[in-house]
Amino acid sequence: MEAGAAGFLVKDGPVEELAASIRRVLTGETVIDPALAAAALSAGPSPLTTRECDVLKASADGSTVADIATRLHLSESTVRNYLSSAIGKTGTRNRMEAMREARQQGWL
Repeated sequence: MEAGAAGFLVKDGPVEELAASIRRVLTGETVIDPALAAAALSAGPSPLTTRECDVLKASADGSTVADIATRLHLSESTVRNYLSSAIGKTGTRNRMEAMREARQQGWL
């Protein structure tokens, strides 16, 4: 929603619901599939800080720690600390798994 989406629907829903949702969005409404809303609410708040999310996002393309540090204007050791913290909070083994888990949980 923060990115400007006016609705979220499941991709395998009935075509009639999709058409009705499009019409509702065109009238200015926001449309969210109830199952998606329930899943989002049950996920709970993100345990990741804003900066941990920034570092995980910056690592998405396989960038090195040095590249991430340069891009985010941080020291390499600070980037490593944020990555380590995010890995610990997501219960994963590496930064790619942490990023994948954070995305699946809706934290990124």
